[in-house]
Amino acid sequence: MEFRKTAMNWSYLLTSTEGRISRKPFWIALAFLSVIELAAHLALGERWSSIVSLLIAYPEFALFAKRGHDRNVPTWVAGMFIVGATVLNLLVLLDLSGPMENPNTLFYVLAIPVGIVGLILLVDFGFRRSTVGPNQYGPDPLAASR
Repeated sequence: MEFRKTAMNWSYLLTSTEGRISRKPFWIALAFLSVIELAAHLALGERWSSIVSLLIAYPEFALFAKRGHDRNVPTWVAGMFIVGATVLNLLVLLDLSGPMENPNTLFYVLAIPVGIVGLILLVDFGFRRSTVGPNQYGPDPLAASR
């Protein structure tokens, strides 16, 4: 088997909201983006970490949208989660959240529901099986291996 056929298409994974992806590329790409965010936080601090998070918000959206499509979940669900996370990052960046050691009420009012939705999506998209067969978003990405 050729390498090109087995390699992931990173451009598609991180920029397109069309189609479906299975759990494996979802986890690999999510781990990659998470390492970037963690490294930025550890090396650069909260404010720069928020900038990096804002820069990778669209790739995260594209990833969650395609994985949601595989679970037959509409794109807007991923969009609402990413919008919430983006607002949180903007609060930190604009210093409207208070210090991270003691964030203000506004931060918690947004962070708690965004965190809950994020955890639900992570469990649903990351651990549950895809919709078997084609759906409105495209063919089953695992159809060839079944």
